[in-house]
Amino acid sequence: MTGSATSTSTTGTGSSGSAAAAAADVVAEARRIATEVAAVHAPDVDRDARFPREAMTALREAGLLGAWIPTDLGGLGADVVQIGLACEELAKGCASTAMIFAMHQIQVGCLVHHGRTPYLQELMRRIAADQLLVGSATTEMGIGGDVRRSLCHVDRADDGTFELVKKAPVISYGVEADLIFVTARKDAEAVESDQVLVVCDKADLTLEPLGDWDTMGFRGTCSPGFVLTARSHQDRIFPDDYADLSARTMLPVAHSLWSSCWLGLAEGATATARGVVRQAARRSGQLQPVTGLRMAELEVVLETFRARVHGATAGYLEVDPTSQAATLMGRAIGYNTLKVYSAETVVDIVAKALLIVGIAGYRRTGAVSLDRQLRDAYGAQLMVNNDRILGNTAQLELIYKG
Repeated sequence: MTGSATSTSTTGTGSSGSAAAAAADVVAEARRIATEVAAVHAPDVDRDARFPREAMTALREAGLLGAWIPTDLGGLGADVVQIGLACEELAKGCASTAMIFAMHQIQVGCLVHHGRTPYLQELMRRIAADQLLVGSATTEMGIGGDVRRSLCHVDRADDGTFELVKKAPVISYGVEADLIFVTARKDAEAVESDQVLVVCDKADLTLEPLGDWDTMGFRGTCSPGFVLTARSHQDRIFPDDYADLSARTMLPVAHSLWSSCWLGLAEGATATARGVVRQAARRSGQLQPVTGLRMAELEVVLETFRARVHGATAGYLEVDPTSQAATLMGRAIGYNTLKVYSAETVVDIVAKALLIVGIAGYRRTGAVSLDRQLRDAYGAQLMVNNDRILGNTAQLELIYKG
């Protein structure tokens, strides 16, 4: 695990060969689960806006919720590239499953690179051993979706405990999560941007619903709002300031893994279009000129999309997260633009695929329907709003000297 801030390694107590094999299996297992489980249940997960329980059970049984955790802590020792490829494979079958897996791994990545305290090290062992699902609560009512500001704060007591109350418009698969990582002001006197990341165990929190989750797309992510109240011990607070943790790990990992999900969604839609074109060619004995041309144009866009996402994800491994280079503005700008590009391109590709498939793709049911894929694709721009990210990037550009 290049540049991990912990003292752990990816090979652990086992041989480097067995660790590499376990990590490689992450992608193969994700591909299997996507085909055999996630895709089978995706239509009713979408229809009922329900948690993709079957696919998540399969991921747990395969040990994939501990994929990024180093082997000496019980995980599979994978890296962000392998996690990204796994997200890509899962999204071909069910984009909601892929997004849940990605959001879980974003939090795990923060643990791997910033969880150097005894409690956080033991937490990684628990996640790997018990296949715990980690959700997040980083947005808050009253701050307009800005994850780098908090109104709530950690109320620290002299006995080493704390209380935290957060009114969150969205908590990722909140009722299904075993742990929720929550952002808050460091204490009552801290300014809105002086934040910490807090681990809230399911046993130590209550969730009061603020609404339901009846969205157009990504319906299986089941992420409504809640008033979260947590009471626990202060060793649950990450030692690094959230601003530093976000710059080094959470922002680049989130934008890489989300983009990997959207790439997989685009690849799945393209595969559907490709199958329709091939079937038509077999029936008529020749490639139809218009659909053939559209298919070729679609492949150009998809290949560019794939190259950019894979390149950015691999680029994360090239920077030691403990180094000064990990906090450079140019890096943040690059990952911000990756997210915006990916969120826009996935819509473009699914729409192009729909034109190729035609009316059968426009139907809400059927083997080549792209209804769910198109609705999911639009969520990429909205669930983490592109306008907010563009605004942040514009502010960075004012002072960036790269």
